[in-house]
Amino acid sequence: MDYVGVEIFAVVGFLLASYSIVANDAIQTLGTFLASNAKRPWWVLWLFASSIIIAVMVMGWIQNGGDIAFGRLNRIPYPEFQEGVARPDWWARWDPPGGIEWYHAVPPLVLLFLTRFGIPVSTTFLVLTIFALTGGSQTEGIMESMLIKSLLGYLVAFGAGAVVYLIVSRVFERWVANTRGENHATGWFVLQWLSTGYLWWQWLAQDLANIFVFLPRSTTETTLPDGSVQTVVAFDPVFILFATGVMLMLHALIFATRGGEIQKIVLTKTNTTDIRAATLVDFIYGTILLVFKEANDIPMSTTWVFLGLLAGRELMITALVRIRTNKAAIFDVVSDVMRALIGLFISVFLAIVIPRLAGAPAALDIGLPAIAGLAAATFAAWGIMWTMRGAARAANIASS
Repeated sequence: MDYVGVEIFAVVGFLLASYSIVANDAIQTLGTFLASNAKRPWWVLWLFASSIIIAVMVMGWIQNGGDIAFGRLNRIPYPEFQEGVARPDWWARWDPPGGIEWYHAVPPLVLLFLTRFGIPVSTTFLVLTIFALTGGSQTEGIMESMLIKSLLGYLVAFGAGAVVYLIVSRVFERWVANTRGENHATGWFVLQWLSTGYLWWQWLAQDLANIFVFLPRSTTETTLPDGSVQTVVAFDPVFILFATGVMLMLHALIFATRGGEIQKIVLTKTNTTDIRAATLVDFIYGTILLVFKEANDIPMSTTWVFLGLLAGRELMITALVRIRTNKAAIFDVVSDVMRALIGLFISVFLAIVIPRLAGAPAALDIGLPAIAGLAAATFAAWGIMWTMRGAARAANIASS
């Protein structure tokens, strides 16, 4: 069934993705900004972030010919009629097969529950995997490319964090820690807001695809003189206006609650509530996203880049400055990795199992033993994470 030309599950999926991705992913980008500006009214921070959202939408529309996903959906077309999708007669009359199906909207719904537990799930994998694995020959190889690019992003971010903080930790981070309660020069506030705006722009260019994948779009392929094929994706301006309004309202909710559960990950890291430390983190993170955005149009997990940067930073600061114990820093890093793995396992599991329940063919055809193994790995990772958390709490109680 459609409403004003849009399938009902496309609307449901878009709304769920808009909220869950804002609650999970955007806070990993704006988390240091919220943490270091906790004393400012939330609506001031919201107006700043909202102005950048509007600017990115306008720039994407003008610069990319209506493609506000910035090329990230060039290889993931809007779903068409799926052969083999079973429908009871009463269901087929209400919702004929084709376009966005009910199973496309399930991952963002799952993301809502994962966000409640503070798990930094990769929304790129959780939302786009099901499109990549059910798109037939059109999306063949996309999942592998996304995984490789995201792993590379984690390693590059980890290395960048380690190298930068190897250079600055002994002086900069120690100075930040020792002068935390003092008033900061106005220049630091200007630099932090500029670095946040820069990072926020780069994140939106990478991850808007995770939200707009649910909305109809036109795809045009043009053969260039050198024989290569150029793909141009364009969205209807009505959808863009609607989506922008929805995102602004949801961001207001997140800013009013100061980030929710995911914000706790940022707050556990050394000095992230300090405006000077947050400035450096945001600038490095934004630069890494810019480099990978320009590399190719394959979507990638910004969450993995975020965790890699914080891991390299945290371990280097701990090794050189000794603001916290090595055990505590390693626990944080391993715990974040386990959360990311849980998200990846769940993403692939949902993308394989749910379409099968609907009778839709999947590009990745594996047997029940592999599915069971994937489920077991997910529960094992979750068990390890909760065991580590319990051990940490016991150690804190014993030392207090």
